[in-house]
Amino acid sequence: MKKSEIEPGDSLSGLRRDLCALGVRSLAVVVVLVALALVARGGDKKVDVSKIHGRIQYVNSFPDYKVQAVTSFADLHVQIVTSFPDKPGQWQIVESFPDYKIEMVNSFPDFTIEYVTSFPGPAK
Repeated sequence: MKKSEIEPGDSLSGLRRDLCALGVRSLAVVVVLVALALVARGGDKKVDVSKIHGRIQYVNSFPDYKVQAVTSFADLHVQIVTSFPDKPGQWQIVESFPDYKIEMVNSFPDFTIEYVTSFPGPAK
């Protein structure tokens, strides 16, 4: 008998064995890809909002952070300034050359902000 010929009894068990091995390999690849995606995303780490100050540009796509504006219990109190945004929570809104790009969202933000006229910075 030639190697290319398959006996009726051997083909079914061999096929099952091959499909099972293929399924295990595919599952392993999926698990590795999911793990890599979680590592690349950085998990669910909290943003250090005390570092978010400077020139800010509002965008609709590819933001550095997704932010939700709230009226109470915010992570960061933001004061809009026209120059020298050098303290935490001071934002100068610009159209080009931003330090950070922010997308305003209604759900699933990276952190929340509250607009204030004085005492900007991280909530205590």
